[in-house]
Amino acid sequence: MIKTSYDFDQAILPTGSALKTNVLLRFRADKPESPRRQLNLSLVIDRSGSMAGGPLYHALQAAESVVDQLEAEDRLSVVVYDDSVDVVIPSQPVTDKAALKKAIKQVNVGGITNLSGGWLQGCEQVKSHLDAQKMNRVLLLTDGHANMGIQDPQVLTATSAKKAEEGIITTTLGFAQGFNEDLLIGMARAAKGNFYFIQSIDEATEVFGIELESLRAVVGQNLQVTLELAEGVKLVDVLSLAQVSQNTNGQTVITLGELYEGEDKLLGLSLEIPAAPIGDLPLMKLIYSADVVEEDVIQTLSGTTEVVAQVGTIEAAAMAASSHVTLELSYLTIAKAKETAIDLAEQGQHEAAEQTLQSLVQQLRDQGLHENFEIAEEIDQLEYFASRIAQKALGNAGRKELRDQSYQTLSRNRTDLMGRGVTAGEEVYTMPTLTEVGTGVELHCVREGGKLRVKVLSEGYDASKNVQFPRSIRAEGARYVVEALELSSDGNFYRAKGTISRFAKPGEVDHFAAPRRSRNTSAAKPAKGPASAADLPTTDAVGDGILVQCVKDGSKLRARVVSDGYEPDWNMRFPRSVREEGMLYVVEAVKVGPDGKSYIACGEVKRFLQPAMTA
Repeated sequence: MIKTSYDFDQAILPTGSALKTNVLLRFRADKPESPRRQLNLSLVIDRSGSMAGGPLYHALQAAESVVDQLEAEDRLSVVVYDDSVDVVIPSQPVTDKAALKKAIKQVNVGGITNLSGGWLQGCEQVKSHLDAQKMNRVLLLTDGHANMGIQDPQVLTATSAKKAEEGIITTTLGFAQGFNEDLLIGMARAAKGNFYFIQSIDEATEVFGIELESLRAVVGQNLQVTLELAEGVKLVDVLSLAQVSQNTNGQTVITLGELYEGEDKLLGLSLEIPAAPIGDLPLMKLIYSADVVEEDVIQTLSGTTEVVAQVGTIEAAAMAASSHVTLELSYLTIAKAKETAIDLAEQGQHEAAEQTLQSLVQQLRDQGLHENFEIAEEIDQLEYFASRIAQKALGNAGRKELRDQSYQTLSRNRTDLMGRGVTAGEEVYTMPTLTEVGTGVELHCVREGGKLRVKVLSEGYDASKNVQFPRSIRAEGARYVVEALELSSDGNFYRAKGTISRFAKPGEVDHFAAPRRSRNTSAAKPAKGPASAADLPTTDAVGDGILVQCVKDGSKLRARVVSDGYEPDWNMRFPRSVREEGMLYVVEAVKVGPDGKSYIACGEVKRFLQPAMTA
């Protein structure tokens, strides 16, 4: 059975005039009695140069964790890609986990990013054993832009939708800061899969685990809702992330994707309603259907629901309104505002984008929702991003966080995926610093589940409680002194009150002493090499350096940049004495040559060694 319910942002609508209201529809499928659906899974992992060091190491560890969590009846393939595409593990039952993990350990970093080649090969691996009774899924992980193969986002997105029609769903995972979030979100939406932003490289295993948990929890697919609106009722906006179309009768059809065990699928709608007399007011009829597992087979279940609003006097509506605003609708409204703000900012309308977020902050405060900790956290996010947009300084990291927060809230009903963000607030580097706590309260910032949380260190407080704290000065590992803490009205969290200073004991290394600045490479000198590559110093981390690879070009050995943000086809001035085919190097800096279409390697050159995977 598919259960439905609904709620309005106003318990009672006022009579006498037309108005706009939001309605929240909930859909939930009962857990099937049959065993969980088996998986037909392909992991497609970027091994291009930008993944060198920690990123690839943690991605491969995450892949091993997937092997550990699968069962013998599941199928798994692993595809890796850079310039070339290699099938490390052809699709097979997960019966010999040790052998599968051994194969994963052999993966080494390579060159540039043939994302389309890797992804399409993953689709082929799933297609070779496609089974409608299984969850057929490709997990595509990348940390960079596609710069080889098919690169057009529209083509990749359209192909993702086509693969979904064939029964192959794609989930995308963006790693660190170099990937194209619009492309990965677009592919996931078109394929009816999921998208994840892995901000910190050691989160990879956790995020893979969330996706596997989601796959095991799928109890229904292809949830589709048709709206039959009552006369005079108009659909203004769809607040959830969904595919919206019109059927032949001109009715709105909304496709919401998968239903998960124990998780409501939310559909938020913004409606215009004509003036109505006191009493029950029918607004719409919902006709819904989904493919649900019943008795070991997938069956299409359907049903209908009448959505009826209650209309009362203006006085009754005013008394009921403030107590009946649902948190779920607030989350959707916040996410929609973030999406709108990004669009406005990218059209150059920074003031309008800032106002969109600040107006919502005031609305949430007026409704008293700042007394709920998760909404209070969202208010901090809104104020932080509004400030960055107003300064025209949202940046790459801020944009990714904002897009991810909007996507997750509009597509899933999971608080652990909402509001994720670990990028340090820039203002933390310019804060006044104390060396003694004095009469204040000491706090520290930690990372929990992809979020920056602030906790109490001073005695006399509940260290398990979170602290409401400005997002603009949060940085993992930073400590602070605040004048006082105030307990929220529900007693669930603290609020930082008064002046806030950063705290560092005398003699401690202060990692937040000054703003981080990009290195000036204009004065860097061209690199010089020793007699051979064997004489180069070695490193297993790229750090702030740039990764270079030596490749065979006809009869010559060429050096090329494989870190993201550079032209992969440009020639490079690089010491000939250390060139060896296939070798990877880390250089301090790269400058554009005088001709404007080549590079010069500058500073020290090191030979890159792949970090060893533990047995």
